[in-house]
Amino acid sequence: MICSTKEDVMKIVKERDVSFIQLWFTDVLGYLKSFAITPGELDEALDEGMGFDGSSIEGFARIEESDMIAKPDPTTLEFLPWRDEEKPVVRMFCDILEPDGTHYKGDPRYAFKRLLQKAKDQGYTFYLGPELEFFYFTDNKNPIPLDEGSYFDTTPLDTAGQLRRETIFALQKIGIDIEYSHHEVAPGQHEIDMRYDEGLRMADKTMTLKIIVKEIARRNGVYATFMPKPIFGINGSGMHTHQSLFKSDQNAFYNSTDKYHLSDIGKSYVAGLLKHAREITAVTNQWVNSYKRLVPGYEAPVYISWARRNRSTMIRIPMYKPGKEKATRIEFRSPDPACNPYLAFSVMLAAGLKGIEKGYPLPDPIEEDLYHFSPEKRKEMNIHELPGNLYESILEVEKSELVREALGDHIFYKFIENKKIEWDRYRTHVSQYELDTYLPKL
Repeated sequence: MICSTKEDVMKIVKERDVSFIQLWFTDVLGYLKSFAITPGELDEALDEGMGFDGSSIEGFARIEESDMIAKPDPTTLEFLPWRDEEKPVVRMFCDILEPDGTHYKGDPRYAFKRLLQKAKDQGYTFYLGPELEFFYFTDNKNPIPLDEGSYFDTTPLDTAGQLRRETIFALQKIGIDIEYSHHEVAPGQHEIDMRYDEGLRMADKTMTLKIIVKEIARRNGVYATFMPKPIFGINGSGMHTHQSLFKSDQNAFYNSTDKYHLSDIGKSYVAGLLKHAREITAVTNQWVNSYKRLVPGYEAPVYISWARRNRSTMIRIPMYKPGKEKATRIEFRSPDPACNPYLAFSVMLAAGLKGIEKGYPLPDPIEEDLYHFSPEKRKEMNIHELPGNLYESILEVEKSELVREALGDHIFYKFIENKKIEWDRYRTHVSQYELDTYLPKL
């Protein structure tokens, strides 16, 4: 939809006889929240926003300060592709406001908008292209893959390909351009890659893609999950995130004379991600289960390093193609698709901008398979590892000034508080593994 003003929204809703308007936002953990209003309430919603109880939203306000306002962003109006065309439903993403009309500091979308403004103040536009992997299972109780396909398989092994196609058609209906889609390495695992876009639009698109993938699966009687590691012994799901900075219409990462075709700005951006990787991992990989994916042997990165061709590194610089200067970018491979994209993209950008601000030097690339290095060789080459579990990540992020500044105090402390609760529940839970291993013997 081409929509930018209140008047555009009102006209479209009237002309298309829209039945309901869904207002979308996320909590601190990245769960999508929504409520619906009728066209009769739309005028007020666009002018003043709609009130709701923030104390019931994870990471939002306390009971004594619970009044929140959701004010829809007219530029995000889209028709939900799975709704009855005779009684269409639209959605808009919202900015969350205080009762006095100021931005609410616990709103993840606002946190990202602050970082994007910081980049803009330095002359940059931030572009993103995440690759989201996910699984199709028969239901949400048992991780039974819907097919037996593997990487790039087609029918008959890729029996879930029709679900993927139906999902892409739905995404295209609401203006989300798709570059690639294919079966991934593991049985039942798939990937859909969106064409790169400006940061905030891409964060909104990421949330939209996730809900559409799940909704199309549900309507076909199956279950789609973005859980990072749902099955032991096979690949988990990642969200390799391609990113670049532009100045006007020029790619700030590109340098025609550099042997990597990477500018000093691009090199410092990569160096920022490398330097701050451990402290941002709690945000880019925010669940206990995220660390079951970040282990050697399953293509997920473990070691903090970069390369051009080597896919065992955390950051990859896709090879330059002549005449494709605008495609120069970096690929950050450690995040997973279960993160809150507004917060994850915020800390990635913050780390890259810090690298540029401080002029961090970029170490040499490592084109050898890091999984074959001995611990001694990695130590000799000063190659560090990402945190091994959520608790280790919490310890890193707690002392991070970069993450606290990027997210703001409210989100920073609420996020850490929630992660500590999650870890405490996990560490005291008696798992099936423990029962199977110890109960018969001890």
